[in-house]
Amino acid sequence: MAMRREQFKSRMLAGERLAGTFIRMPDISLLEVIAQTDLDFVVLDAEHGPFGRAERDRCLAMAMALDLPALVRVPGQDEILSALDDGALGVVVPHVDSAEKAQAVAKAAHFGKGGRGYAGSTRWAGMTTRPMDQVLDQDAGTIVIAQIEEPEGVDAVDAIAATPGIDGLFAGPADLSVSYGERKVGSDRLTAALEAIGQATRRHGKAYVSWIPDAGLAAEWAKHGITTFVVGSDQSWIRSGAKATAATIRQPD
Repeated sequence: MAMRREQFKSRMLAGERLAGTFIRMPDISLLEVIAQTDLDFVVLDAEHGPFGRAERDRCLAMAMALDLPALVRVPGQDEILSALDDGALGVVVPHVDSAEKAQAVAKAAHFGKGGRGYAGSTRWAGMTTRPMDQVLDQDAGTIVIAQIEEPEGVDAVDAIAATPGIDGLFAGPADLSVSYGERKVGSDRLTAALEAIGQATRRHGKAYVSWIPDAGLAAEWAKHGITTFVVGSDQSWIRSGAKATAATIRQPD
């Protein structure tokens, strides 16, 4: 799709069914390959993947050059500025469990007094090729997603979803399950949490994002209102493809 980066936020907020994946191996070749597929976006996992600033920078440069929508799951609020400056279309911020944290995240990701620092020399700003007013106008396209992964976040989900500058909520099924004392995904408490997050996103017109291990779970979880799916990761896609091929080759004629 032409102009994928430019259209991604409006598609996400409109509730279009979107599919992406986590990138956990910081290699620009992976971005080249994924850009050739029908996936709608990627999330560079700088929280759990081995992304240093240089590796993330190279991957974001490749994604921008190929018009591939790329978000960054940052390890913490302090990384929001650099991820956006390097060219991320938006950020996924983990462990947002209160309205106060949501407000701080939104402020850090957007320009304004006490908010995102301005620099016209960044990739995001065109490396000094765009006037300040045009760069500031781009702020409207920044995507900010708060990850809900603790019971406290579920309890505060309505206030988090109501926060100006937060565009979507990301339900973290594994972390929520662990926080509830479970040892696997699929408990009744997780189901209730997913439904509560979905209700909050519907009330406040925010996008609803979550991770699923494979596409088989999408239809079931779409019932909670999830429309943007992060499916597996680069690692799982490679592994599943290799396993399926090996099993097919070894089948007797």
